[in-house]
Amino acid sequence: MTDSTRTLGVAVVGYSFMGRAHSNAWRNVGAFYPGVPQVRMQTLVGRDETKVGQAAAELGWAGTATDWRSLLDRDDIDIIDVCTPGHLHAEVALAALKAGKHVLVEKPLANSVAECEELVAAAAASSSRSLLGFNYRRVPALALARELVRDGRIGTVQEARISYLQDWLSDPQAPMTWRLRKETAGSGVLGDLGSHAVDQLHYLLGEHVTQASGTLRTFVPQRPGPDGTEAVTVDDAAWATLHTASGVVASLEVSRVATGRKNALAIELYGTTGSLRFDLERLNELVLTEVGGARTAGASTILVTEPEHPYVEAWWPAGHVLGWDHTFTSQAADFLRAIATDDPVHATFEDGLAAQRVLAAIEASHARGGTLTDTGN
Repeated sequence: MTDSTRTLGVAVVGYSFMGRAHSNAWRNVGAFYPGVPQVRMQTLVGRDETKVGQAAAELGWAGTATDWRSLLDRDDIDIIDVCTPGHLHAEVALAALKAGKHVLVEKPLANSVAECEELVAAAAASSSRSLLGFNYRRVPALALARELVRDGRIGTVQEARISYLQDWLSDPQAPMTWRLRKETAGSGVLGDLGSHAVDQLHYLLGEHVTQASGTLRTFVPQRPGPDGTEAVTVDDAAWATLHTASGVVASLEVSRVATGRKNALAIELYGTTGSLRFDLERLNELVLTEVGGARTAGASTILVTEPEHPYVEAWWPAGHVLGWDHTFTSQAADFLRAIATDDPVHATFEDGLAAQRVLAAIEASHARGGTLTDTGN
């Protein structure tokens, strides 16, 4: 158990999109979760000294570094938060665990099943705590949905539909980024958005996908790069049918070329006595349908902003909505609480491995013409 009165030094590796989101969380966690260990925003890491210095000044970091390896032997760093492109996740996290640091890794855990397995083994062998950043587990409506499923409010779940659609690549002239190169991203939309969707299915159902069949598609095979036209080596969209051991069948669709959809994670669970529906673009709402004989049976929209709802008590008065960024602050609080108490964490590296196995099975199925493929879960 860690001394909960000691201030913990934090370093974030990466200062772009996810680095900024995680920085915002570390800056605010103590204000909204005063019961967790206090943190000191010690070091922000990035390869470009000028840019990382500017980001550190904007985000509230005490110092910067241009090489994450310099963090490993520092006594003033207790937590290393990995927000790099996917191909660096395993290397940084493995070294940090070996150095005795607590480790938070932004999803996906790594770019391959083999790397995920190595990380799971390293986390199990370490006395430090580790957490995988599936932040949507901290959306109050989704945490409530998990409770309702567990409590049998919709009966036995038989079917599920999950889609995660964005449009930031719908323009063929959108430029190349690391997310469009297999060597850095591992996969395209499948790893980027599909990992969230698969983890939510696992999280909500309380079981893993055991079989998958799928299809991948790259609609824009070339994009403008820094040195001219460059080949896109990952998928733009993916479709899959997923099966669990208990017999749940789920359809999955993910895309980054879905024109007009900005950040649309939609989840539908259909049980024997009811259903649940969620839309990330209305993230404070959960639609519950219960059937029976009552005249009032039917769909009801729950505004998930009451203090008795998961995670809401830390924030604003009842009825005052939360946003996407709040999930990262709640995630940081959960991690700090686990470090101080040895309580279980979620999502674990094992959860990341389970999700990666499903993504790998979808890729393998596509390569075999869409055949049903075991995930290994």
